[in-house]
Amino acid sequence: MTTLKSKLQEDLNAAIKGRDELRSSTLRLTLTAITKEEVAGQEKRELSDDEVLRVITKEAKKRREAADAFAQGGRTESAEREKAEGEILADYLPKQLSDEELKQIVVHAVEEARAAGAEGPRAMGQVMKIVNPKVAGLAEGGRVAAIVKQQLAGG
Repeated sequence: MTTLKSKLQEDLNAAIKGRDELRSSTLRLTLTAITKEEVAGQEKRELSDDEVLRVITKEAKKRREAADAFAQGGRTESAEREKAEGEILADYLPKQLSDEELKQIVVHAVEEARAAGAEGPRAMGQVMKIVNPKVAGLAEGGRVAAIVKQQLAGG
């Protein structure tokens, strides 16, 4: 078992023993999503820590989107629960880059793309190819794309 998956399992056991309903249900759902990913495809396999991290990131994003949807629908109690679940999952994710750190990486990537001959808004794809490997798991795609557009527009 991967170290991250076993940590989730240990934390789930501790949450059950401590009667922490929110944490235990969140970790149960996440472990279920990991297991589902392991059995998807042709044959069962063990996920690496990076793959487990991707599943946790996906689950955290689902919680954020659900919280927004519930908040817009006027269901504040459900929105609060989704937010709390997202915060629990955030403990297992690497610390996100600040806007300033992300902007620095994007500025360097834009310069690199310009040096390669890419100019203006059409350079978006090339810049994203440079930036994405550097910020994988450390910044959400939407945030990255927004800053890249801003920098390419001359911001």
